[in-house]
Amino acid sequence: MSNELDYLSRRVAAGKLSRRDFLGRAAALGVTATFANSLLSSAVRAAGPVKGGTLKAGLQGGESTNSLDPATFLSQVPFAFGKCWGETLVELAPGGGVEYLIAEEIGSSKDAKTWTMKIRKGVQFHNGKEVTPDDVVATLKRHSDEKSKSGALGVLKSIDTIKADAGNVVVTLKDPNADLPYLMADYHLIIQPNGGNDKPDAGIGTGPYKVTVNQPGVKHGGERFANYWQADKYGHADQVEIIVVNDPTARMAALQGGQVNMINRVEPKIVDLVKRLPGVTIRAASGRGFYPFNMFCDTAPFDNNDLRMALKLAMDREEMLTKILRGYGEVGNDMPVNKAYPLFADDFEQRKFDPEKAAALYKKSGHSGSILLRTSDVAFPGAVDAAQLYQQSCAKAGIKIEIKREPGDGYWTEVWNKQPFSLSYWGGRPTQDQMYSTAYLSTADWNDTRFKRPDFDKMVLAARGELDEAKRKKIYRDMGEIMRDEGGLIVPFFNQFVDATGKGVEGWVDNPAQELSNGHALIECWLQA
Repeated sequence: MSNELDYLSRRVAAGKLSRRDFLGRAAALGVTATFANSLLSSAVRAAGPVKGGTLKAGLQGGESTNSLDPATFLSQVPFAFGKCWGETLVELAPGGGVEYLIAEEIGSSKDAKTWTMKIRKGVQFHNGKEVTPDDVVATLKRHSDEKSKSGALGVLKSIDTIKADAGNVVVTLKDPNADLPYLMADYHLIIQPNGGNDKPDAGIGTGPYKVTVNQPGVKHGGERFANYWQADKYGHADQVEIIVVNDPTARMAALQGGQVNMINRVEPKIVDLVKRLPGVTIRAASGRGFYPFNMFCDTAPFDNNDLRMALKLAMDREEMLTKILRGYGEVGNDMPVNKAYPLFADDFEQRKFDPEKAAALYKKSGHSGSILLRTSDVAFPGAVDAAQLYQQSCAKAGIKIEIKREPGDGYWTEVWNKQPFSLSYWGGRPTQDQMYSTAYLSTADWNDTRFKRPDFDKMVLAARGELDEAKRKKIYRDMGEIMRDEGGLIVPFFNQFVDATGKGVEGWVDNPAQELSNGHALIECWLQA
């Protein structure tokens, strides 16, 4: 049996047998689909990538307000397209740790306050200029400038000085931080000529594709960069194209009809149906991503913790996971971290749906009347249904929720982080420090719950500089408890990233960091001949 499957898998890799026929034969031999797909993936990878063609993605998360300035990246399309044309100093590896890109190596002083990053030589920008330490310094300075409003500003606030030293960049921190290499993987920190100070939205980077099309909210495209330094590893297609398809039904139709080769955000409620479609493969990966209901802690009526707790207890998480994610995730506990983080404490009591206690706290808060909740199809797959389901569970506690369905175009610029009660998504971050620093420090631009506590800020800094792992874990546990019981987050579930590819797409690598293989699908995959 093993010899026959090996032979058949090699025929698939050579383009002489369809994946469907291979899986059919494997099933007839009593082999599970999981094992058969694993064997097939190994055979395809052993055969090596196929060069050529145009790889197309139909993606949710594109708006007419999008820009090629990495500092402004908010949603999925800029994120994924940025991975095509730009590169950061390091990248998150699928199995954990970091993969070196523009930085060839990174080392620190014993107190984790001074970090030296050796900049790789011979890496070209799309304009022909070679990357220098000065470009890296300018990039980091631009994103750490308060005036930049960069999405990476929160994680760079601890930087004291940045300077070039021969072929290196030396970063000195105000306080120790053992996680600095992970911070450099932030997707906003694309290295640009002169840091992007001259023209931040020029779309000139060091990635495998040069920008050829930029129509925000409609389409983006790139052609293979002839002088790309990792051409054997990334950038197999001649061209890549992203078509913005925010409607989930239209997105699936485009994949099924062959107009695109891959899509993001497959709605969990249709996954089982999609699995039966010829030539379509579901790609699901668990990780740190979560879908929150955000409350502004500094805005009435959410500035009352009794009300916030009432709204948390009025959430039926088990029902939400079953009906919205169809089990493609895990129950959340009103904090932004889960067991995917290495220093997560697993001794928290799981919050349960308690309409009686929610009703009592709601009455104690003194609030009366309806509470407005904003949602949109683009917030996360099933977000509108999730809001309606929450409305029903709140009603059991005597809490009236009014739902406003917002248009997708403009949701991330006009609703998220602007309105006091709305649905959102977070892809998570590689470390707890980065997650908390990006979204829950008082000074963070992306503090989308307006949670501002000086004592919590001190805990973030203390954990960041603590080199004793046990002590650091204890601090993070205390922080999680504060977020869970006093923060503005309602986290019903942590989601799996559920994407899908069409016929002939090979080279996919599961990566728990973000959807679309951490945004690398277009540069890692190829079209089988």
